[in-house]
Amino acid sequence: MRIWDLPPSELCRQHLLGEHRELHALWSIITKNKKAYSNHPETLRWKGKLHALYLRHENLVSEMQKRGYNHHSPLEPTFATGESRQDTLITSIDEQKEALRKKGCNCKI
Repeated sequence: MRIWDLPPSELCRQHLLGEHRELHALWSIITKNKKAYSNHPETLRWKGKLHALYLRHENLVSEMQKRGYNHHSPLEPTFATGESRQDTLITSIDEQKEALRKKGCNCKI
């Protein structure tokens, strides 16, 4: 499970769409109090920050639409509570960029 801390415009197709899918899973885990992955580091860093996660989703959707992808899975805005800024990182921005470089994909990093 991975929500990147990089601008969506820097992500290749695979990572953009993959993050969107993972974000929906994370949203479901937190908003529905699911046990699976509830103690995962990525889940823990977003607890209390659903507003920030909602905004990340909107940024991903905006980038997807710029690239011509359809989007039919909006998040429920009434659940978008808590902090509006994610300031907790699991890995630094530089480490995230290096991880993407190693993947040899088309991310613009």
